[in-house]
Amino acid sequence: MQPYTVLPEQIGMELDEFLSRLYPGVHKRLLRQLVREGRITVNGQDAHPGHRLRDNEVVIVDLEDDELPESNEPDAFEGEVPFLFEDEHVLAIDKPAGLAVEPDRWDDLRPNVVATVQGLVEARATAGSAEAFRPRLVHRLDRDTSGAMVLAKTVEAERVLGAAFEEGRVQKRYLALVEGEHPLADGEVEEIRLALAQDPKRTGQMCARRDGKEALTLVRVARRFRGYTLLECEPRTGRTHQIRVHLSAKGFPLAVDPIYGRRKALLLSELKSGYRKKPGQVETPLIERLTLHAASLEFPSVSEPARLQRVEAPIPRDLARALKQLSKVRPPRR
Repeated sequence: MQPYTVLPEQIGMELDEFLSRLYPGVHKRLLRQLVREGRITVNGQDAHPGHRLRDNEVVIVDLEDDELPESNEPDAFEGEVPFLFEDEHVLAIDKPAGLAVEPDRWDDLRPNVVATVQGLVEARATAGSAEAFRPRLVHRLDRDTSGAMVLAKTVEAERVLGAAFEEGRVQKRYLALVEGEHPLADGEVEEIRLALAQDPKRTGQMCARRDGKEALTLVRVARRFRGYTLLECEPRTGRTHQIRVHLSAKGFPLAVDPIYGRRKALLLSELKSGYRKKPGQVETPLIERLTLHAASLEFPSVSEPARLQRVEAPIPRDLARALKQLSKVRPPRR
C-alpha cells in the first residue's frame, strides 16, 4: 500500500491524470479500472476517476508496483538514447527527435521515453552494472524536439524536481533555427512576454492571448545566416509550445514547424541558388522535424539543494547538417 499526498501544484488535477503521471507506464484506462474497483482510493474512500484533487488529500494505491497491469509492450525504439548524467536520484538523457515522452493515448505501442529508458535500465541491471528503477517524468519535451531531459529515479527526486520546474528554478537553454534575420545585436537580449492559452479554433494548439497564462522567453542571437537565424532561447516559464508560439508571434517561426511555421522539412534546394538534382533523384531533406533542440538544463541537486547540476546535449546530426549547409550557401550579410 502506497500513500501519495496531493502537492499544491496538483490541486484541481483529475485523479486519473494524477495517476497517469505517477505511473506513466500504465495505460490510463487500466488506472481508471483500478479506481472503480476500489484498489485506488482518496483518503481511504472510494472515488471517481474524474475526482478533482484537493489540498492535502491522500491518494492510496493498494498494490505494489510489480502488481500494476502494464500496457502492451511498446515497440522498441531503434535509435540511441544517450545518458548524460546519473546519480542515485536522477537520470539525464539526450532525447532524440521522434521519440515521444510518454505513452500515446491513442497508440500504446508507439515507442516512448518512459518505456525505452525502463528497458535500458532493466537490461543494465540484468547485466549486473546497476539496480533497476522506474523512471518518473518531471517535465516534457515535444516528440519532435531533441535534447536534454531529466527523469527522477525516486519519489523524493520526483517531488523535489517537480517543485523546481513548477517554481522556475530550473534553467533551460534551447537552440532554435528560425526563418528571418533577427535584428538583435550580438549580446543583446530580447524579452518576449506574451500570455499563452489554448487556441479556441485549433484543438491541441496554443496561441498568444491577453487572457492566457503569463509566459516569458529570453532570446539571443547565436549565429546568423542570410534569411535565417540560430537563436538561443531561455524559457523562464513552462507553457505548452512556449518557444514555438513566442517566436512565431514575433515573426520568426521555426524553420521547420508544420503547426506554427510553414514547413514540414528544410531542403537544400530552398537554400542553394542554382541547385540542380539528377533526373529521377528524390531530394533528402536536411532536416524534417522541429528545428528546436534543448541544449542544456541546470537543476538543483536532490541530495544537495544548494548545488546546481548542469547537463548539456550536443547538437544532433540533422540540425548540425542544416547549420553546416546554411553556413556554406547562406553566409551572413556583411
